[in-house]
Amino acid sequence: MPMSTTRRRPSRDTAAAVRYRIAVDNPHSHLFSVTLTVERPAARQRFALPVWIPGSYLVREFSQHLQGLDARQGGQAVALKQLDKHRWQADNAAGQALELRYQVYAFDASVRTAFLDATRGFFNATSTCLRALGLEDRPHALTLERGNAPEDWQAASGLGAARTDEHGFGDYLATDYDELADCPFTLGRFFSAEFVAGGVPHRFVLTGAGGWVDTERLIEDTRRVCEAQIAFWHGDGAPPFERYVFMLHASGDGYGGLEHRNSTALICQRNDLPRAGAKDRALKASDGYTTLLGLISHEYFHTWNVKRLRPAEFARYDYDAENYTELLWFFEGFTSYYDDLFLRRAGLIDDATYLQLVAKNINQVNQTPGRLLQSVAQASFDAWVKYYRVGENTPNATVSYYTKGALVALCLDLTLRDEGQGSLDEVMRELWRRCDGGPLRESEVRAALRRVGGRAYGAELADWVHGTGGLPAERLLKARGAKVQHDAAPLAQRLGLRVGEAGGALHIKTVLRGGAAEAAGFAAGDEWLGVEFAPARRGAPAEAWRVARLDEVDALRGARPRLTALVSRDRQILRLALHWPEEQQALRLGVDDAARLAAWLNA
Repeated sequence: MPMSTTRRRPSRDTAAAVRYRIAVDNPHSHLFSVTLTVERPAARQRFALPVWIPGSYLVREFSQHLQGLDARQGGQAVALKQLDKHRWQADNAAGQALELRYQVYAFDASVRTAFLDATRGFFNATSTCLRALGLEDRPHALTLERGNAPEDWQAASGLGAARTDEHGFGDYLATDYDELADCPFTLGRFFSAEFVAGGVPHRFVLTGAGGWVDTERLIEDTRRVCEAQIAFWHGDGAPPFERYVFMLHASGDGYGGLEHRNSTALICQRNDLPRAGAKDRALKASDGYTTLLGLISHEYFHTWNVKRLRPAEFARYDYDAENYTELLWFFEGFTSYYDDLFLRRAGLIDDATYLQLVAKNINQVNQTPGRLLQSVAQASFDAWVKYYRVGENTPNATVSYYTKGALVALCLDLTLRDEGQGSLDEVMRELWRRCDGGPLRESEVRAALRRVGGRAYGAELADWVHGTGGLPAERLLKARGAKVQHDAAPLAQRLGLRVGEAGGALHIKTVLRGGAAEAAGFAAGDEWLGVEFAPARRGAPAEAWRVARLDEVDALRGARPRLTALVSRDRQILRLALHWPEEQQALRLGVDDAARLAAWLNA
């Protein structure tokens, strides 16, 4: 079903209280030009640019990229007073149209802000569109102009079009500022395809990729994920959106996604895309492509779980400050549980591949010392100051509400199934009905678990969500038909290090708490130059070797239990006595009982 240009509304809807005109100003200078018109402003009308974007919990100070702001009313210049880092007040009269003009510097290639160069453009309203305070609940119109963009550029967005040309430039209308903020735009020369899932038209837009991509496979695999998730939430019913747009940009080295009410912005590495001309599409997907499909599945699941079902604290976004919640373990963690699970349920990966992904998640949590200090509820609340500010001590002090939250979901699901009282699937649908697809509190999660499971799950939530103890994932997986095995842990983990190996140099990125490397005195930022061993016999010289990779250290060590590490720190050469640690184990999962697994994975 083609996703043709919409003409449901006139191009200049008189109900729009706030109008934006956004044009490509200078791709080489990375500038969008913006004209904002308020039809009936208040006297001394105030404006503000958001300091964050919903879905990415960090104050990013978007106003740093706004420049050249001025105002006019009735053809005359109007003074603007800056009130703080992101708010302004115009010295205008009430009731007469007020116009602001400014530019936005756009050179952040992430999905969170805005980007513009000669190859493509992208923007979120949160980083480009000043809010007219007091008018946020009124309709907002946006006219997207080609400006100085190449003539062959196209535009796409989930925002409803009032009147656009065949390339997507023209007039759009939002019911309020929240809708405008939730509908990013992508511009450029792109591949575009349409498909129908759950009776709803979907569009897939791809920029930054070459003609070698197997777009048929990419679109079909995405469609299967969408069909599975719509059926999960609604059975034969319709999803809560009239259209959906995937906006994927392929880059040399990038990864990420951000959910929106009827679209998502995604970034992947080009090498992760499926290649056309493959001899057999039925062959197992590459690890990179599986990761991309998991990202697509994750952001699509967010259409329900965080964009509609959402923390009660997010019932109305405050764009001026942090919005705190302890529930990201549910909204991000449970979404992280279901993203890969839906790849299995859609038939895109097999049981063994899915269990490998689960094992990877378990190992990541177990290899994070911070899990013993911080609960996932605390991690959710601290997201604003910790999760997005990754440093050398992050693994020692924090736990990811994505990874551990996914394990909480896994353990709750398997516990419900083992007790014969339903599943987490039913809990999610119960929450959708209970909250009418709207804001929820942890008390609703507890009530839904009781309703489906027939008992209170307070002890589990206290231990798994609000505590720092371990999770019974291995026991539950074994009971469900998974083969639980243990292999030697990776060398870096055994030493208590995270390293970078590039350009013939071995750099220390992180020293994990309680490990052999910490005991020896390693520090983040060290360059590990070489190793030295005591003389093998009296009178013999000491051995010293240059190293560039961690595995070289192990090979040179042989069976010797200790060595001296030669490291460079602040241009000083240090000699650190390293006692080789005992063996550690990492989890490996396989298929033991396919029938028992099927009752879960094929649900």
